Amino acid sequence: MHTFFIAPTGFGVGLTSISLGLIRALQRTGLRVHFLKPIAQPHPGDKGPERSSELISRTLGLQPPRSLALDEVEQRLANGELNDVLEDIISRFQQAAQGADVVVVEGMVPTRQASYAARINNHLAKGLDADVILVTAPDGEEMNSLANRIEIHAQTFGGPTDPKVVGVIVNKVRGLDTSDDPPADRGELKRTLKEYALALKQQSQGLDTDGFRLIGCIPWQDELNAPRTSDVAALLGAQTLNAGDMTSRRMLEISLCARTVPNIIQRLKPGTLIVTPGDRDDIIIASSLASLSGTPLAGLLLTGGITPDERVMQLCQPALDSGMPVLTVTSNSFNTATQLDRMNREIPVDDRERAEMVTDYAASHIDHTWLQQRCGTPRELRMSPPAFRYELVRRAQLAKKRIVLPEGDEPRTVQAAAICQRRGIAQCVLLAKPESVEAVARAQHITLPDGLQIIDPDSVREQYVDRMVELRKGRGLNAPMALQQLEDNVVLGTMMLALDEVDGLVSGAIHTTANTIRPAFQLIKTAPGYNLVSSIFFMLLPEQVLVYGDCAVNPDPNAEDLAEIAIQSARSAVAFGIPARVAMISYSTGESGTGLDVEKVREATRIAKEREPTLLIDGPLQYDAAAIASVGLQKAPDSPVAGKATVFVFPDLNTGNTTYKAVQRSANVISVGPMLQGLRKPVNDLSRGALVDDIVFTIALTAIQADNNK
Repeated sequence: MHTFFIAPTGFGVGLTSISLGLIRALQRTGLRVHFLKPIAQPHPGDKGPERSSELISRTLGLQPPRSLALDEVEQRLANGELNDVLEDIISRFQQAAQGADVVVVEGMVPTRQASYAARINNHLAKGLDADVILVTAPDGEEMNSLANRIEIHAQTFGGPTDPKVVGVIVNKVRGLDTSDDPPADRGELKRTLKEYALALKQQSQGLDTDGFRLIGCIPWQDELNAPRTSDVAALLGAQTLNAGDMTSRRMLEISLCARTVPNIIQRLKPGTLIVTPGDRDDIIIASSLASLSGTPLAGLLLTGGITPDERVMQLCQPALDSGMPVLTVTSNSFNTATQLDRMNREIPVDDRERAEMVTDYAASHIDHTWLQQRCGTPRELRMSPPAFRYELVRRAQLAKKRIVLPEGDEPRTVQAAAICQRRGIAQCVLLAKPESVEAVARAQHITLPDGLQIIDPDSVREQYVDRMVELRKGRGLNAPMALQQLEDNVVLGTMMLALDEVDGLVSGAIHTTANTIRPAFQLIKTAPGYNLVSSIFFMLLPEQVLVYGDCAVNPDPNAEDLAEIAIQSARSAVAFGIPARVAMISYSTGESGTGLDVEKVREATRIAKEREPTLLIDGPLQYDAAAIASVGLQKAPDSPVAGKATVFVFPDLNTGNTTYKAVQRSANVISVGPMLQGLRKPVNDLSRGALVDDIVFTIALTAIQADNNK
């Protein structure tokens, strides 16, 4: 499936018109196209449904998901909840994507009130892993100014050379010729579409790239921007003296008439709205005569709150009967003209005729061939951080697993358990005294949801003694020793997991990694085919999610161990929707270095390839050669992994732990984990500095692991 994110370069570029045209153009190539407007931006006076979604629905028959309300989004952004907003939008995107080949996502329009729109659009485009199409309009500026503005906005999304920034649609272009006439016949000021595209690229080196193109160039057409006379009446709050054909006539031009009749005759043209004071009987009569002679004026707009003399209206009655609308407003002519000039020209949701015209016209000036090629080119989807978090929660909700939390009265754990229970992420089991949990909840103002299970360890501990002795009979464990070990809630929770009373365990908020893992080694054991337990972190970089292993468990793995860590990490990545390209990290790339540490990585790579022939793996690779395309091309040009690695396997715990913390803290990157891999059943460790959200996501990870182990 393909996603196009259309981002405006400013206010008034005709964004919704381009959405309509782009969808129609894509549909004409035979693709199933859906639409999403993530965040509603109502205009003053809008009281009905979100305008873009409603127009798409009425014109193209689609049913877009409901947009987030702007005031709600702004409140959440002010509270620092950007990630939560993005996850909500991912959820709506998933609804829109069902059954679609392509989803068109309409970005926010920058206004004086929404000056933050460009930043949000950048987050949305990256979160949805979308191709970005800029939408702009010249607004009377010179070609070089327009080109500079396009390039500046392209930089917001990574620049014109970024493969995700695919091009621009220029709307409302005046002086553009779409005929096949030679230059002499079309005039010197007219440009063809090809000439316009060439001129635009020549104005900016940044735009003159093969990957960035002029996808569409929509010539200005007065009729497409002409509101109905009834729309004018509604926007001005005008009183209707004669409705006439106000629902079908359109305002192409405004004429403020204060001169004598001979001097306004040339202004009495089809589609003109005549604006004049209500006591100018001469202009009222002249307009009526023009109407009777077959000139379909948009109407008469009488200002100053003055109602014409009844005798004048009677004289003009034949013109009124022929359909000429007459409106009146209380404001004076100058203020009325100013209001008309500033009037919102967006398509009203009930103007089906205009919406259809705009849709077909815009679609006919968009490059259908390029769209078809772009959507037909297979590409690997990058798992963005919002999409990853959304998928974690969604898959955990579907898994419906039972997760035990041995640190049952630890405040962050209690809050995370309440969130998971309320959102259906997992059925949580807290091991703690009920009165202790309730005291924490009162102190932290946490509402404990129905269904959240609290088990008093003292009431159940003895029932696990015999089973634990049986599990460890080869280790000389007797009943008193087992009872003593079961005093540790982590051991007790691990026994519950071993006996299939729960599906997973999460601990570590107040315990060390060793405290969490040791009972799992003793009671759960490794999964078939594995000899060790390792860990990975999911690193939520701005544009994609990477996997780092092993950063928490094995201090100095040998080549065999390192190969197993690589295989485990690759399988974990795939299980969570991340394509596995494994880079075995070292201080050397390829054959450039020697030494025991490099040889270990080289041997581990060989062993992993031997065990998993289809695995995309390479090493040794330096971090920059693995992560950066240009460096990878230079240092390892024949590598299937260099420059595009998704799984980074570090040679030892010192390197792995240092790197993950450096990236996490210096780049302000969210990391999810560590997630343990290699066990028969999922046990996961927390950092002792874990935040509530970290615990929630670790519980979700554990639930998904349990589901994958079925």
